[in-house]
Amino acid sequence: MNIFVVDDYEQLSKKAAQVVAQRVQAKKNLVLGLATGSTPVGMYQELVRMHENGLVNFGLVTTFNLDEYVGLGSDDSQSYYRFMQANFFSHVKVEKSFIPNGLATDFVGECSSYEAEIKSNGGIDVQILGVGRDGHIGFNEPGASRSSRTCVVSLDAITMQDNSRFFADISRVPNRAITMGIGTILDARECILLANGAHKAEIILRALKGPVTELVPASFLQTHENLTVILDKDAAKKIISCQICVRV
Repeated sequence: MNIFVVDDYEQLSKKAAQVVAQRVQAKKNLVLGLATGSTPVGMYQELVRMHENGLVNFGLVTTFNLDEYVGLGSDDSQSYYRFMQANFFSHVKVEKSFIPNGLATDFVGECSSYEAEIKSNGGIDVQILGVGRDGHIGFNEPGASRSSRTCVVSLDAITMQDNSRFFADISRVPNRAITMGIGTILDARECILLANGAHKAEIILRALKGPVTELVPASFLQTHENLTVILDKDAAKKIISCQICVRV
């Protein structure tokens, strides 16, 4: 596990973008797993800037998104399809992109097909991750199995409360999502976990220093042989006090 601690969100975003760009430069046809939410927005902005300045080319890259809300289609302003278009795909050309279909008529088939697409593209090389206050990665909420694959899940009350800031009110927040499973995530050759803000400090401590448990899905990342963690100093304050080895 390599942990990088930077001063603030801007530096976190730049560091994450630099790491992703390095991976793309090393493997032009990289298979890249993407995350949504507020944490990676700055990283996407920096990657777009690097692309526009000729510093990285995503033309041969294939992407797979972690998740999508059940019930939201690509034309919904709060769908993760729209999020990715606004923050990345409308600015950067990739070879292929895959996002779960939140309006699938057969979710069992959709999940199976998503897993098959990942496999047929050679597996995910690098998976970007955020972490929820309850320890979820993707939408794998507390209690998720280590061996889970892409599936439909019910969202935890904490997740719905946190995500309500993107909607008119909490009643508009979908209560289900389709998500890569923890087993799917851990199959990636490298995982990159991003977190910022003091409100993430406790869950970062539990995820990286606490026991590996289904109660904190992010804790399964401790078992990954190639994990990179990028934190701002507020999110890192509790692990620094526990004297975990940190590379700055």
